[in-house]
Amino acid sequence: MGILFLACLVVLGMWAVQKDISRAERTAARVERKLDLVLQHLDLHEEIPGKEGIVALVREGKTVQAVKAYREATGAGLLEAKQAVDRLT
Repeated sequence: MGILFLACLVVLGMWAVQKDISRAERTAARVERKLDLVLQHLDLHEEIPGKEGIVALVREGKTVQAVKAYREATGAGLLEAKQAVDRLT
């Protein structure tokens, strides 16, 4: 009985932590979107280290390698890198 109660507490605790993480991720995404709009409005562009190499990979049709290079250069996630590489085309 005690183990079952403890297991329920652990599951509820994990659920609460996941809920907080999800909320933080949504907030961060919202802030990033707003920052992107501000940068766009000010006509400022983020400098991408190794951009020439990434653009060259895109021109060669090596999109997967370009996404990988973008992720390594910027630390971006997969979706963000894919979207950025798509904008380079």
